[in-house]
Amino acid sequence: MRIAFYAPFKPLDHPTPSGDRTIARGLVAFLRARGHVVEPVSGLRARWISRRPWMWPKALAERGAALGRAREFRAGLWLTYHTYYKAPDVLGPWCSRRLGLPYAVFQGIYSTKVKKKAGTRLGYELNLKALSGADHVFTNKLRDLENLRRLLPEERLTYAAPGVYVDDFRFSGKSRAALRREWRVGRFPVVMTAAMFRNDVKTQGLVYLIKRLGELAREGMRFRLVVAGDGEMRGGLERLAGERLSGMHRFLGLIPRQDLRFYYSAADVFAFPGINESLGMVYLEAQAAGLPVVAFDNDGVPEVVRNNETGLLTPPFDDKAFRDALAALFKDRERRRTMGERAERRVRELHDLDENYGIVETRLARMTGDGT
Repeated sequence: MRIAFYAPFKPLDHPTPSGDRTIARGLVAFLRARGHVVEPVSGLRARWISRRPWMWPKALAERGAALGRAREFRAGLWLTYHTYYKAPDVLGPWCSRRLGLPYAVFQGIYSTKVKKKAGTRLGYELNLKALSGADHVFTNKLRDLENLRRLLPEERLTYAAPGVYVDDFRFSGKSRAALRREWRVGRFPVVMTAAMFRNDVKTQGLVYLIKRLGELAREGMRFRLVVAGDGEMRGGLERLAGERLSGMHRFLGLIPRQDLRFYYSAADVFAFPGINESLGMVYLEAQAAGLPVVAFDNDGVPEVVRNNETGLLTPPFDDKAFRDALAALFKDRERRRTMGERAERRVRELHDLDENYGIVETRLARMTGDGT
């Protein structure tokens, strides 16, 4: 297949790492590895385009440019990654119709509550137009699937569970031994977390985690916190950790995704609240390396972490419950081991990227006439 690709929210080459970019890159890498030619035909960021009328002339001009690129590329299919009211696909529906191409959306999101608000009504309408015009919509979130069923018939919808290349995050005993010696943690449990230090819910979640761990430290519990990530809020986070966890924390900076498995392997627990977390690819990565998870029981987290089986999920902002969940795993090595083994096994069984994206490939091939 020759696929014209567009990501309205964040282009593939955007410099800031995020779960959204990770999923988009993973999808494209999978399709290319399977022999398909995928060509990004536009880098237009449509984030909040509905509120930024000065972007509209640029978007109109980009329609023509993207159309020309897709035509020159001889695309047989248009595939958009992630359209929703904040970043609607304003190119795909028009370009695909002009070119006579099948139009598919991966991770389409439909929400009617934003229809009633003046500030989001236009974004809602633009997204509605994109989703309604799609020949097929894929989603990696069960809640989104239910919402999409209110708009589209079942035959135009496919659920593909989020996935990772499991072997990319396999446990490394050699790395565990070497890093724990370097960190001088001895037999203390190591809790790892990973996020970009943006001035939003990511940093709010890290602040929440550090405060709860600080409370456990004051109670005399011994452990070590390892933080992977970087960003504008790093200084404040390091100061907070210095105040609450003096001598018990280590900031690693930004770790390349391909190297994260070495650090997961050296830890005993992965903890990140995940405030309003859509899915959280880091939870899949950590579990693939055999780590149990502590997080909030909200939004998309329960779709990738099984409570009391592969991790402990607590009511959002229930300080005692979150603190108790951390303490329970710190104190019980056997429970950590059992949960970690279940986590690794569950990711392999349900969240293998090759397996899950194979479903997407098959459906796309049928749309282009390359499949049966």
